Amino acid sequence: MTRSRTPRKRAKRSAPAAGRRWLGWLFKLSLVGLVVLAVFAVYLDAVVQEKFSGKRWTVPAKVYARPLELFVGLKLNRDDFLSELEALGYRRESSASGPGAVAVAGNQIELHSRGFQFYEGQEPAQRVRVRFSGDYVAALQLANGANLPVARLEPLLIGGLYPAHNEDRLLIQLDQVPPYLVETLVAVEDREFFKHFGVSPKGILRAVWVNATAGQLRQGGSTLTQQLVKNFYLTSERSLSRKAVEAMMAVLLELHYSKEEILEAYLNEVFLGQDGQRAVHGFGLAAQYFFSQPLNELKLDQVALLVGMVKGPTVFNPRRHPERALARRNLVLDLLVEQGVVTVEQAAQAKAQPLAITQRGSLADSSFPAFLDLVKRQLRQDYREEDLTEEGLRIFTSFDPILQLKAESAMGETFKRLSGRQGVDEVEAAMLVTNPETGEVQALIGSRQPRFAGFNRVLDANRPIGSLIKPAVYLTALERPSQYTLTSWLEDEPFSIKGQDGQVWTPQNYDRKAHGTIYLYQGLAHSYNISTSRLGLEVGVPNVIKTIGRLGVNVDWPAFPAMLLGAGGMSPMQVATMYQTIANGGFNTPMRGIRSVLTAEGEPLKRYPFQIQQRFDPGSIFLIQNVMQHVMREGTGQIGRAHV
Repeated sequence: MTRSRTPRKRAKRSAPAAGRRWLGWLFKLSLVGLVVLAVFAVYLDAVVQEKFSGKRWTVPAKVYARPLELFVGLKLNRDDFLSELEALGYRRESSASGPGAVAVAGNQIELHSRGFQFYEGQEPAQRVRVRFSGDYVAALQLANGANLPVARLEPLLIGGLYPAHNEDRLLIQLDQVPPYLVETLVAVEDREFFKHFGVSPKGILRAVWVNATAGQLRQGGSTLTQQLVKNFYLTSERSLSRKAVEAMMAVLLELHYSKEEILEAYLNEVFLGQDGQRAVHGFGLAAQYFFSQPLNELKLDQVALLVGMVKGPTVFNPRRHPERALARRNLVLDLLVEQGVVTVEQAAQAKAQPLAITQRGSLADSSFPAFLDLVKRQLRQDYREEDLTEEGLRIFTSFDPILQLKAESAMGETFKRLSGRQGVDEVEAAMLVTNPETGEVQALIGSRQPRFAGFNRVLDANRPIGSLIKPAVYLTALERPSQYTLTSWLEDEPFSIKGQDGQVWTPQNYDRKAHGTIYLYQGLAHSYNISTSRLGLEVGVPNVIKTIGRLGVNVDWPAFPAMLLGAGGMSPMQVATMYQTIANGGFNTPMRGIRSVLTAEGEPLKRYPFQIQQRFDPGSIFLIQNVMQHVMREGTGQIGRAHV
């Protein structure tokens, strides 16, 4: 029987056919993969260009204190001046050789100001000599000895209005970086930066070897461009797929933008620390946060510290881990020597320098939450929330850091004197300092703890004002000179009055005594409740409430007799407004904390001009001021003076 050979032939013929079919499928899949990859690359390219070419960052508004204006005759002592210079990050040196340097010789201080873009224009950097005599500026000169009429320092940055993600940065340009920063960054983080096209084959091979020997993903071999892509577009996920996307985007970024543009973006984007809930991004802000100095004034040792922190801002935080930070800084300096960036002598000199990190909690901490709360409330009347947190506005205020520090010190000393008394631990406090002539708020403490960013008692604590209403009662009377003068007779004898609800109101003096017939001024000087109530009823409770409105505070109080003794509530801000009008000779100036607003580019946006309106006759105001002086000389104010 013959065996058929046909099946074997078919088998031999089918093997090449199957191979060709698999090759065909592989080719088709490759084509599909290439198409998908191309589409994905086009998508990534669009993502890269859209964000990088547009608005790269949301920049919070920056809030500045008033600039210190120096002139001969200014009431300012040497120590207060040095405190503000320290807060501004000025460096004590033997001579004021460059911007941000100050030299002290007895009562004479020489400084090199930094210059600043104000609302009115650019203030130039210049060397200035200031000589003090007691509590006053006695002389103001340029370095060449020429007299200077006025000199204005840059204002202290006191805070910002941050977006919901709480990122913060000070945008810098590449020409603003200090010497060695670029060289140090490249030497430590990416030696091939100016040679590669976004990815470094050497770095990848090195990372593969490290990861293979470690048995886990420990090193990424990332270039500066890849780091920027990760921070700018991606997450911190550790996976091969994320690394592949990162590499593709890095190449695309390098195709469209120059090395200088990429480097500048990196300097502004890199994460360098955490200040509470606020993330510190970029070398510009890091210089302010750690050294209280502008970036362009940093020395080699400071630059090395910040660059060293890029590897691990938490691990090498100089405030929490100074030993680690010091070791990391010195390692960076050694790398610079190896790369030929600096000499051995320069590195040794830099290593000899201390970390010199600014201490938190000082004036340089720039944390004044109560005043910033006032600024925010006033700004929201004119701006949208996104404008305040994203557009990089520069807000100039009337805040006086020297007065603020003195106010905080005074409050602290008061609580020290009260320490040990029953209930003092539950006592709260607030303080407001204003300029009565301009209505500007100069210092503000919202609670017993000046750094507490919570309930602002100056603005929101509405309490019965008690005897603080009495000047309004007497002012209402003194506006009728034909009826009342300072020596008009008043009866300080008990009386009762029945209200519409049937309740009887009987005012009492603090000392529980009646004082008979007295002069009008004595009623206010000694804060007598009975005579004040009689006078208020004579002039009319509604008229007293109208007087309060003319003083600057519109209140919705019922015209009850008890209002004459301060049963109605006001905030400390409202009380200050009322008394400010009296102090300013009857001229009302609305309270304000903002002077002007500039765009991120320094262009004028809005100004908050000085406003004033005469509300009272100068004669009646003069009389009420005279009576209030009697309060301190012979009345209830003597008690306060005795404790000062």
